[in-house]
Amino acid sequence: MTVRTAPTHELGAARLRSVRALLDTAFGGDFSEDDWDHTLGGVHAWIEDEEGIAAHGAVVMRRALHRGRSLRVGYVEGVAVRADLRRRGLGGAVMAALERVIDGAYVLGALGASDEGAALYRARGWQVWEGRLEAVGPEGIVHLAEEEEGYVLLRPAAGRALPDPAAALAFDWRDGDVM
Repeated sequence: MTVRTAPTHELGAARLRSVRALLDTAFGGDFSEDDWDHTLGGVHAWIEDEEGIAAHGAVVMRRALHRGRSLRVGYVEGVAVRADLRRRGLGGAVMAALERVIDGAYVLGALGASDEGAALYRARGWQVWEGRLEAVGPEGIVHLAEEEEGYVLLRPAAGRALPDPAAALAFDWRDGDVM
């Protein structure tokens, strides 16, 4: 199966509906409108078969403050594989395409991993962020709940290093789940 990549505006309405249906099913109905909004506006990687979208992921740009610098972060969203095709390498193939985008356009990659997905990302070299997580919100910088910490994984872009976990990483605010 071939992994295809394209920005959101090139997917078209029908393909976007198919991606949304896959994500709704894969996340057991726990994929909100805010989650969908977070998935749009970047570069998508997907695999299709005769039944439709078999696997999908997207990388969108976010900003994170670290030690007085604003870092350009490729944030991975909406990664899912259709249930009948799991454990066959499709998720890894989609992630490889997204990692190429991160390597070419961002300082680092970041994602919020579910318990089910964390093993895939760690096997690909993504590392749990051990530092403090914050968000730059409407009222200023807010420390995120400790339950947010431990499930955010980072991957430096090619030739780069991870940020220093001794200093906080403060992501841009967004509706719904900040991370």
